[in-house]
Amino acid sequence: MSGHQCTENPPKLDPNSGSGHVEKVGGLDSYVTGSTQSKLAIVLVSHVFGYETPQLRKLADKVAEAGFYAVVPDFFHGDPYNPANEDRPLPIWIKDHGQDKGFEDSKPVVEALKNKGITTVGAAGFCWGAKVAVELAKQELVEAVVLLHPSRVTVDDIKGVKVPISVLAAEYDQVTPPELVNQFQDVLATKPEVKSFVKIFPRVKHGWTVRYDPNDPSEVEAAEEAHRDMLVWLTNHVK
Repeated sequence: MSGHQCTENPPKLDPNSGSGHVEKVGGLDSYVTGSTQSKLAIVLVSHVFGYETPQLRKLADKVAEAGFYAVVPDFFHGDPYNPANEDRPLPIWIKDHGQDKGFEDSKPVVEALKNKGITTVGAAGFCWGAKVAVELAKQELVEAVVLLHPSRVTVDDIKGVKVPISVLAAEYDQVTPPELVNQFQDVLATKPEVKSFVKIFPRVKHGWTVRYDPNDPSEVEAAEEAHRDMLVWLTNHVK
């Protein structure tokens, strides 16, 4: 979270984006989309810009189209990181929105989904959200996870993972550089009991899956490739 890449190219937030709607899940306002009859749910844990990110909601809609009930909670309680607010730079903002707090807030979300009749829950975490997702994987609170351009995920975190995990990373990433991702892969290679998939996408930067330029075909293609990989992993392991 220390790198500027976490905060560059901020999205234009839109509370009305996506084809779903907002309702309370586990005490948090959450963007939900997909069939309420589905027994399979995916929790998408956002980057610091929060759950009103249009490209994140668009991805949640894709997850729903694949047969899942998709949930994007507002882990920041209406206070996403705002780069225009010079009084609260990221190091100050993050003090109110630690990933440890996000993990604690995620537990009632998973519990609420199971109380609705969902039988299996997976998680996908983006940047800030990847740390929350990896904690869920360490505690076996979900059946599988995908970490996309993770932030503050450590080798020790990966050592503690107990459920199928996919790591989708960027070649140009100062937050989680390829050298660290390769260490993740080495650790996972020693854990044959945990199914894993690790991929470093060439020529992309941290945040590329939900902060891409829709007018740049190469950025769109790279984001959509990651979306497909994410969906394949979740479909294979959340069932």
